[in-house]
Amino acid sequence: MLIIKSADIVATAVKPAQYPPADLPEVAFCGRSNVGKSTLLNYLTGRKSLARVSGSPGKTRTINFYELNGSFRVADLPGYGYAKVSRAVSEKWGAMMDQYFQTRPCLKTAVLLVDIRHDPTGQDIQMYDYLKYYGLAGMVAATKADKLSRAQAQKNAAAIRKKLGMEKEAPLIPVSALKRTGGDLLLAELARALELEEE
Repeated sequence: MLIIKSADIVATAVKPAQYPPADLPEVAFCGRSNVGKSTLLNYLTGRKSLARVSGSPGKTRTINFYELNGSFRVADLPGYGYAKVSRAVSEKWGAMMDQYFQTRPCLKTAVLLVDIRHDPTGQDIQMYDYLKYYGLAGMVAATKADKLSRAQAQKNAAAIRKKLGMEKEAPLIPVSALKRTGGDLLLAELARALELEEE
C-alpha cells in the first residue's frame, strides 16, 4: 500500500515558468469548485491544512503543486463551474489549464473529482472528454460518499460511469474524507498509474 509520509506545497503557478522542475511523475486533480479537491488532498496526505479549504468556491485561481514522499507531485488545478466568476476570469482559467496540459511532460494521469450525489454536469463531461483527448482519463474519484447508503452510492457510481462514457477498466472510486474511506484504493491506483513502489 502507498503510504504518504511527507507532503509539501512546492509551487503556486499561473504560467509554465512558475512550475516546479518536470523531474517527478505528476497527477492532476480536476473538478468543480465545490467538489472537495482540497479536502480530499488533506485526507490522502493525513495533513489537516496542507491544501487550504476555501469557504468561497471559485477562489483558487492558481495551479498548486504538492510534492508527496519526494517521489511524485499532485497538481491541484483551479475548480471550474462557479457561477459568480466572470466570463473573462473563466476563460483565463481555461487558457491556464490548456497551457498546463500541453506543456507538462511529466504529467502521467489525472483524477477527475465528481460529487457522487449528483449526475456529472456538462462541464464535468467536457472535462473528462478533455482528459481523454490528452490520454489522461485515468480515474474518477466520487466524493462525499458518506452522504449516501452503500446501495445508493453503487447506483449513482454506475450512472456517473455511464454519463461520462468511462471505459470499463477505468477506475471510479467512491471516497469520503469525513469517514476516511476510499483513500487507500485511490492511492493504490495512483501508485500503479505513476509506476511508484508501494510501501
